Amino acid sequence: MTTLLCLSRAFITGLGHRHRVYPLLTKLYSIDTARVLFLGTPDVAATSLRTIVEDSQKESSGYSVVGVVTQPPKRRKRKGKEIPSPVGYVAEELDIPVLTPEKQAKDTDFLDNLENNVRPDLCITAAYGQYLPKRFLAIPKCGTVNIHPSLLPRWRGASPVQRSLQAGDNPVGVSVLFTVSKMDAGPIIAQKEYTVGKNDQATTVLPLLFEVGTELLLENLPDILSGKITMETAIQQDEALVTEASMINAAEAELRVWEESATTCHNRMRGFSMWPGTFIYLQVGDEEPIKVKIIETRVLPDSVEPTTMVELGPDKGDGLRLVCGDGSILEILTLQPVTRKAMDAKSFVNGIQGKTVTWVKPPAE
Repeated sequence: MTTLLCLSRAFITGLGHRHRVYPLLTKLYSIDTARVLFLGTPDVAATSLRTIVEDSQKESSGYSVVGVVTQPPKRRKRKGKEIPSPVGYVAEELDIPVLTPEKQAKDTDFLDNLENNVRPDLCITAAYGQYLPKRFLAIPKCGTVNIHPSLLPRWRGASPVQRSLQAGDNPVGVSVLFTVSKMDAGPIIAQKEYTVGKNDQATTVLPLLFEVGTELLLENLPDILSGKITMETAIQQDEALVTEASMINAAEAELRVWEESATTCHNRMRGFSMWPGTFIYLQVGDEEPIKVKIIETRVLPDSVEPTTMVELGPDKGDGLRLVCGDGSILEILTLQPVTRKAMDAKSFVNGIQGKTVTWVKPPAE
């Protein structure tokens, strides 16, 4: 098989008083091997990168990961040491060149480098976290594909898993789609539904969907690289069915139990488990109300007369039973009073030594 040697160089650019070095890959590869560039940042994307690289090393893969793009390293406050993103860390471990454009993907020097040196045939994005300009999207001849953890066009935007769980969606799912200038609006290559448990949280659902999405991408990758699947042959999204997954605001974290049902509160807790979490205010005896983070809950099937009293259930393993304004019951299994460690409901009750507990509206309410 004919081979081509790619020589490694360093592309050095002056950015004001700072300099940035973009290393390029040194690799002996077939002229028939597609060049894939991966873009991602958090842990879920790092797992996807490992899976894709492992697949690329199979003799029949037909592609090679020639570089990784991720957000710049963060600097530790004390020693000033730079800490790479999870994707950057894995790329370094796998000896894959890492690009970290300071001015995001619109950086002119970064784009010049991609066009002239990296020359990707396909770009894969997984939670990269930055907008990709038209110039970037025009570079790879096979396009840019994205792993998006929702069943598009439902939940376009920054927080698809969180919003889908908050809404009580079941099944949830993942989409593999071509990237266009408009966020999450490109033609869909493939989708897969996934049924979640009624108590499953974003903490576990998000990484699971990225794993499912990565496998779905790999199943379709040969057809993408061969040109069988293109922007034109993929399924166009129905704009009439779009639901926006807006960025989560910390102000949404309060469980307004006096006006929301137990199911609404439970689903918000599930969706917001990674950040910002959820909280309520509890009053123990005559003490000042305290802010309590709610970590794990479940919804009981019963309905009772509304009350502000919060009491431990009668059976072993029961949680604190909070009656919402509509009479539905939210059972709190794990909670964390401010300045304290997380604890189960029984431990909380033991710590208050027989005092009554009520839920209260926040001071400003």
